[in-house]
Amino acid sequence: MTHRIGYIVGSISSTSINRRLASALVKLAPEGVELVEIPISGLGFYSPDHDAAYPPEAIAFKKAIDDVDGVLIVTPEYSRSIPGVLKNALDWAARPYGQGSFNGKPTAIIGGSGGGVGTAAAQQHLRAILGHYNAVTMGQPEGFIQITPGLIADDGTVTVPSTAEFLAGFLQAFDLMISRVEAARRHA
Repeated sequence: MTHRIGYIVGSISSTSINRRLASALVKLAPEGVELVEIPISGLGFYSPDHDAAYPPEAIAFKKAIDDVDGVLIVTPEYSRSIPGVLKNALDWAARPYGQGSFNGKPTAIIGGSGGGVGTAAAQQHLRAILGHYNAVTMGQPEGFIQITPGLIADDGTVTVPSTAEFLAGFLQAFDLMISRVEAARRHA
């Protein structure tokens, strides 16, 4: 079975190490898994004023989430939480009321930073948000990646074999989780 996994990079920085991490994950995707980006940079600020008439960019964002089998969020940590641009995107996905795109959606979280704790606080906050959205969030393995200079080459190649192995295993675990969620839905 082939799965399409949409990935959201929680940073819009042109030099984002999490975008680099996402490119490594695309390169390491196992057989039968296709990773496609769900961009967030075109979304304006969310306001409930838009709930009655969603703008085209938000409609396209929600459709991109609906069109994939699972969502992988690759997030940096800003001030011990998730970046505002990512929270804004998640707010668009959650609305209008009763039409949340993450409801029942298999979701995984990973993130990288230059520090040793590798986005642990941001991921904790993100798990709380996704729990409120009723996303089916992968618990293990957790992906707190310390991105050191040269760890990921410009073409997305991971230069440390143990890190490449971990990332490939992370994607395999998420693919397996998506299959379990699909099987549970068929038997419900």
